[in-house]
Amino acid sequence: MGQKQDELLKRIQKLVKQNQDLYDKNEKLQRALAQITEQNENLKLRLKDARLGMKEERYQETGERVKKYTMATVLFAYISGFKHLTVQEKASVAMDQLDEVLIEFDRILKKYKIHKIKTIGDTYMAAGGIPEKNITNPIDVVMAALEMNLFLNQLRRIDGKRYWNLRLGIHTGPVTATVSGKRKISYDIKGDTVNIAHRMQGGGESGKILISVMTYELVKEFFICEYYGKMPVKYKGDLEMFVVNGIRPEFSMRNKGVMPNALFNTKFKLIQFTDIQELILDRLENELPDYLYYHNVKHTVDVVTEVELIGWAEGLDDEGILMLKTAALFHDAGHTIDYDEHEYHGTEMVKKILPDYGYSEEQIEKICDIIMATKLPPQPKDIYQEIICDADLDYLGRSDMIPVSNTLFKELHEQNKIGTLNEWNKLQLKFISGHSYFTKTARSLREVNKQKQIERIRKLITED
Repeated sequence: MGQKQDELLKRIQKLVKQNQDLYDKNEKLQRALAQITEQNENLKLRLKDARLGMKEERYQETGERVKKYTMATVLFAYISGFKHLTVQEKASVAMDQLDEVLIEFDRILKKYKIHKIKTIGDTYMAAGGIPEKNITNPIDVVMAALEMNLFLNQLRRIDGKRYWNLRLGIHTGPVTATVSGKRKISYDIKGDTVNIAHRMQGGGESGKILISVMTYELVKEFFICEYYGKMPVKYKGDLEMFVVNGIRPEFSMRNKGVMPNALFNTKFKLIQFTDIQELILDRLENELPDYLYYHNVKHTVDVVTEVELIGWAEGLDDEGILMLKTAALFHDAGHTIDYDEHEYHGTEMVKKILPDYGYSEEQIEKICDIIMATKLPPQPKDIYQEIICDADLDYLGRSDMIPVSNTLFKELHEQNKIGTLNEWNKLQLKFISGHSYFTKTARSLREVNKQKQIERIRKLITED
């Protein structure tokens, strides 16, 4: 029991640190944005009209602009077998099969939301994390590479011979993209990341997926990787390389290392959650009404952190934690649309957004049910709903309960939903006195302190 409590405390400390880091990052970004905005305005004032006109004229002529990506994963695939096109009697058959290969490769890239950059002769170039930034692009690109290899391995033979082979190189790092076109947008990427990925492809063997140590560190939990050797890189020293031999057995259907199973998808989505969280928190930051002093970004982050803490303590598996964190992220997002029915509007956002992130209909329905359970008065029907109800009202048993409660009063007061602070304290006393946490974890962590808060509120109340 003592060891379990120590592990729980360590997890709490880790989650609290992550929570604080997120607050600090948000504040830092806000300060940086204000500084950049000010610099931008000053720059506009200082620019000469002639120079500004020349720049605009150039943009109108070329339609080019530059974007920088801090993390993209570049793939180079060398397709060997073009020599067969010189054999007259088999050239048309080989060309038809090559077209089939390229069409399938395009389909695979689209499946994993990887952007095809271009085909250069017998070399196929693509990048993950472009044009839409995402945290999962190293995993996406490796999965695409495995599927490309699998397709070639299963491709029909011509006269018993295999015509086409593949050599793949993958590297993750920053890139600079030149964006051109207005109707049909195209991207051309440059930088060390591109050069290293190209060299990785050149240093590999037929049928091998060679990845850099940077990519390896980001995907090693999902894939079986074997050390391959070192490659000298100018100004960077020797770069370690690894060969990807397939998906880890525990994450693969029938342990064959080819197709991902449900565990893989859950683990992937737990990483992908960072992208969804950034999207929703940014929306809350920009679209929440100014009078939401309690139901703000901080409250959402608190609930996301708390459901994970309680969920692990209550013994939920990875998928359960994923369902809870996703529901917690959206549970107050509906406040951007309406106050009183925000839970319903949150579920509508879930139905609209989550299919694009690979959530199943069953998962989406479950997340919606969890969100609706937070509607007062709470009446949870399962452990997931109990956890989010406890997390949503976690502040009742915290030492900062009264100042947090006062932000909720201010929020309601500005909407004419409550009268005086004294009336609010009476209402809070009645509510808290009749409230009970549902989970064993919340009762253990918060119930004692909640009783102290009841006494503090009682002392604040004055008789009319």
